Amino acid sequence: MWVYEKKLQYPIKVKQPNPKLANIIITQYGGPDGELAASLRYLSQRFSMPYPELKALLTDIGTEELAHLEMVGTLVYQLTRNLSEEDIKTAGFDAYFVDHTTGIYPVSASGTPFTAAYIQSKGDLITDLHEDMAAEQKARTTYDNILRFCDDPDVADVIKFLRQREVVHYQRFGEGLRLATERLNSKNFYAFNPSFDPKK
Repeated sequence: MWVYEKKLQYPIKVKQPNPKLANIIITQYGGPDGELAASLRYLSQRFSMPYPELKALLTDIGTEELAHLEMVGTLVYQLTRNLSEEDIKTAGFDAYFVDHTTGIYPVSASGTPFTAAYIQSKGDLITDLHEDMAAEQKARTTYDNILRFCDDPDVADVIKFLRQREVVHYQRFGEGLRLATERLNSKNFYAFNPSFDPKK
């Protein structure tokens, strides 16, 4: 059970609408390396984690990713407020607008709708933790790419905050992986025992 605090994790006050920028930021809402995929991945993986510390880690980060999803949605909403038809056409926002008006919809920057295929949950703690570290790096790279096209300091400030949280999550998952490998029986851990047989 969680308590929802009715404020954003980081303040967002975009002064100028920019649907062109919204078109690329939306990928962190519903794209393959976005916040929706991350939150669902971690909150799904937590059930099969054998150690309470790792279950707590996945719950903490998974719920923080939900807060980031809220932030990305807020960015897109503020960037698409009060648009004229000319703004929509000029920015190439017309394809999105036709389907969703200015509603927030989980889609990538290329227009691909969100799919559960983005969520990796294997049930093996080593596999899942490596997946999580890779996911955080992919999200960080996506934020880096967004910053290449962002000339609005109000937006860039938020994107930099989100990018930094990806780095912190990567580090925390690295600590979780270290904890997991220390607790595994080395005789039954393939990294230390290449002849490991899961049937034994």
